[in-house]
Amino acid sequence: MLAVAIGLLICSFLLSLAGTWLARRFAGRLGMIDQPGERKVHLFAKPRNGGMAIFWAIALPILVGIAVVQPFSHSAWAQWLPESVRIHLAGLTAHRGLALLLIGCTLGIHILGLFDDRKPMGAKTKLIWQFVIAGSLVTAGEYLHTGGFRVLTILDHKMIGGAILSGAVSTIWLVLLTNAFNFMDNMDGLSAGVAGICGLMFFIAAIQSQQWFICGLLLLYIGAVLGFLCFNFPPSSIFMGDGGSMVLGFFLAALTIRTTYYTTSGRWYSLLIPLIVTAVPIYDLVVVSLVRLRRGRSPMTGDTNHFSHRLTRHGFTQRGAVLVIYAVTLACGLSAPLLAAAGDVTAILIAVQCGAILVIVGILERVGDHTK
Repeated sequence: MLAVAIGLLICSFLLSLAGTWLARRFAGRLGMIDQPGERKVHLFAKPRNGGMAIFWAIALPILVGIAVVQPFSHSAWAQWLPESVRIHLAGLTAHRGLALLLIGCTLGIHILGLFDDRKPMGAKTKLIWQFVIAGSLVTAGEYLHTGGFRVLTILDHKMIGGAILSGAVSTIWLVLLTNAFNFMDNMDGLSAGVAGICGLMFFIAAIQSQQWFICGLLLLYIGAVLGFLCFNFPPSSIFMGDGGSMVLGFFLAALTIRTTYYTTSGRWYSLLIPLIVTAVPIYDLVVVSLVRLRRGRSPMTGDTNHFSHRLTRHGFTQRGAVLVIYAVTLACGLSAPLLAAAGDVTAILIAVQCGAILVIVGILERVGDHTK
C-alpha cells in the first residue's frame, strides 16, 4: 500500500509539473494572460491558466484507473498484485460511478473558472452556476448511492425533510469551500499551499477511518498541488486562475463529504473536522465578505483586504505573508484529525485552540489602519 501511495503522489506531481510548464508556454495563444491592475499584487503580466494542469493531474489518473481496474481485476495479471491491494479491487469498481460523477462535476467547475479567466463574468452568474454544479453532484450522487455526496445523512430518519435539508447543507458546503479557496487565490502560492496543507490533514483523517479510495484521491490532489507550486511559489511564473482555485475548493469539499468522521462510539463532534481544517480559508472568506458588505459592495467584488494583503501592509514580504498563513492553517488543522478519537474534554480543547488562533489573527491583523 505504501508503494501504491507513493506512486499516486509521484504520478500526479509529475503530471502537474509537466502540465504547468505546458500551460505557461501556451497561455498567450489561449488568451490567458493576467495583466497588472489596481487590485493586483503582481507588476508584470503572467499566465493564469495553471488550473488546467491541476485539474488534469487529478483527473487523468482517476480516469485511467476507472478504465483499467475492472478488466484488470478479472485478468490473470491480478494475481500478481499484493493481497493488500487485490482485496480493494472490487471496492474500486463499486465506486466507479461516483468517481466519474465527481470528475464530471469538477470538470464543470473547471470550465466555469476558465470562462471567467478568459472573460470575467458577473459575480451572480458565476455563483448561480456554482450552485447548479454543486446541486447536480449532490442530486446525481443520490441516484448512484444513497447519501453519495451528502453530509448529515443521519437527518434522513430523524426529521421530516431531513434528506432535503442534508442535500441543501451539502450544496452550500460545496459552494462555500469553492469560493473560500477562490478568495484565497490572491497571492503567489497561497491558495495552492493552503489546499495542500488541508489535503494532508484530511488524508490523515481518511487513514484513521481506513477509507483507502479517499486516501488515493487525496494523494492525487496533494501531488497536483505540489507540482503546480514548483512554478507558483513566490515569486511565481504562472497563476492558477479561477479554473484552478475553484477546482481545489470544490474537489476538496466533495472528498470531505465522502470521508467518514462519525465513529461507532458516537462522537458527534468529529463531524467538525472539515470546519477546523479549513478554518483559515473560511475565516478569510467571511471577514472579507463582511468588510465589503459594510462598505455597500458585493461580497464577490475583488479588493486588497484579504488576510494576506493586510499582512503585507504590516510589513511582511509576499513570501513571508504566505508562509505565515501556511503556519496558521497548519496550527488550526493539525489537531483536527484527533477529534475522531478524542474524548469530550480533548474535543473542547481542540475547538477552543482553533478559535483562539483565529481570534489572535483577527486582533493582530487589525492593529492600525490596514484596510483599503
